[in-house]
Amino acid sequence: MLRFAIRRVLQLVLVLFVLSVLLFAWLRALPGGPVSALLGDRGTAESRAQLTEELGLNDPIFVQYFAFLERALTGNFGTSIGVSPGKPALELFLERFPATVELALAAILIALITAIPLGYLSARRRGGWLDNMGILGSLVGISVPIFFLAFLLKWLFAIQLGWLPTGGRQTVGIDATRVTGFFVLDGILTREWDAALDALVHLILPAIALSSIPFAVIFRITRASVLDVMDEDYVRTARSKGLTKRVIRDRHILRNAMLPVVTTVGLQTGSLLSGAVLTETVFAWHGIGEALALGFERKDFPVLQVVIIAGAASYVLVNLVVDLSYALIDPRIRTAQKAGA
Repeated sequence: MLRFAIRRVLQLVLVLFVLSVLLFAWLRALPGGPVSALLGDRGTAESRAQLTEELGLNDPIFVQYFAFLERALTGNFGTSIGVSPGKPALELFLERFPATVELALAAILIALITAIPLGYLSARRRGGWLDNMGILGSLVGISVPIFFLAFLLKWLFAIQLGWLPTGGRQTVGIDATRVTGFFVLDGILTREWDAALDALVHLILPAIALSSIPFAVIFRITRASVLDVMDEDYVRTARSKGLTKRVIRDRHILRNAMLPVVTTVGLQTGSLLSGAVLTETVFAWHGIGEALALGFERKDFPVLQVVIIAGAASYVLVNLVVDLSYALIDPRIRTAQKAGA
């Protein structure tokens, strides 16, 4: 198990290294280079020369890369010039990251509590009305663009019916104490129940919109996995022994069918953390997704650097945790790793 974990950590480091090289090359491939990207049309010859010297762009390319890597490792990504002018890019990321995590966790929770039971029941009742409705719902979830679904939910439930807020993380002016940056959790920790409820209400629509794709993918994987397991010999043997339906379901079907679902959940969670751009933009959810969109719009390259690197790091970290948990759940993974060592 230790060897498996070390191998996965080394792969993570390699992925981040390759990403840093690609990001470094991208910044230098911008029209006019990093200097023009940072100064735009406002730069004078003197300011361009000064910034070129400060960034070390006169040095050999490998020296520039290692200087870039050193700044990244120490959290020095520069100062925001468009999203929040004057604020360090890393500080801006740390302020917004809890919002994205809160939204992603809510979305994946909605997907899990709906997709796994529905996938299991659809497999048990294959060809029935519930199975057909589940397949139809998954097709809608995977095919309808998130931004369109977000606008539709916002128009119907917030604008037309007025049941839910149109956007934001919390009502402006509400008296709420900030502890962790997770607004719902902050309200619970401080026992400010009105603030917690208000934050939860604001979370509903964007979380439902963001959960559409994870729901569809997890439902499909669960249904297919349960169907495969139900046809296995050990399930038929368990039935012939007269075991109860509950024992067969819990010990033989679900336990084995959930193995591929665990991997799928990890991949979907990582994708949500690093890609909630459209949902956050539609609902004015001030997370890293919105910061990424604004960064591209306003050419805020310090913010783009930290969001891209940190987003990729969060994705690979989530999948590292999934790989390790998968190895704990399925001993065959550890056996295969030992055999290949």
